[in-house]
Amino acid sequence: MRIENSFIPVRGVGEKTERKLWRNGVTHWDEFDPSFVGSKTGDRIESFIATASEQLDDGNSRFFASEFPSGESWRLYENFRPNTCFFDIETTGLSHHSSVVTTVSLHRDGETKTLVRGDDLTRDALRRELDGADLLVSFNGKRFDQPFLEYEFDLSFDTPHVDLMYPCKRLGLTGGLSAVESELEIGRGGMDISGEDAVRLWYRYEAGDEGALDTLVRYNQYDTRNLETILDHVCDTLHEDVFARHLP
Repeated sequence: MRIENSFIPVRGVGEKTERKLWRNGVTHWDEFDPSFVGSKTGDRIESFIATASEQLDDGNSRFFASEFPSGESWRLYENFRPNTCFFDIETTGLSHHSSVVTTVSLHRDGETKTLVRGDDLTRDALRRELDGADLLVSFNGKRFDQPFLEYEFDLSFDTPHVDLMYPCKRLGLTGGLSAVESELEIGRGGMDISGEDAVRLWYRYEAGDEGALDTLVRYNQYDTRNLETILDHVCDTLHEDVFARHLP
């Protein structure tokens, strides 16, 4: 599903009105016919389409993140897929007040890189990666990853951020990332490591075990790459449920 299929950002347009438009063949902004809605709503939709078309041409993902309901932010993905950055962090504990970030993996356009504490994990490196994306994707990142990075590196997250945990719950995919991976039969190349193991691996690396860092990085990168597979599944499923089944 693409942004241009959506009318729900418009004031006064809820799911019922949007689906009514789709059922009547108005499935794209170019097909909008004001006769299916009242004149005031029609004027607002036409005004939104004019503004949004310009913003889409300019690649302004921030505009759409502010206009769409938070629960519908997944609709931005298809348009901004080429410059979507999937990210995941590893830490020494659960509280950003008493623990630190050890690695940050970022996956974009088929490539994955990992920044490591004490090496290349810096505020400037993170800003280049996060600010340079059109869309950020994490799993439980708004409650965990983002606060850690904001606190430790004095960052502000201005790039639109899709937290996959919430659309997963919408589809009945509950629990942590590993539980969702298991439900969708997404593998990790035979790795059987938990978050607690990741903490121990970091401390082993600090004690001089270089191999422990290699394992930790591989684990973190699986976390990050698998987010793309999950989001593809989520968007395909929601496309069918939210959009396709309401077409004429």
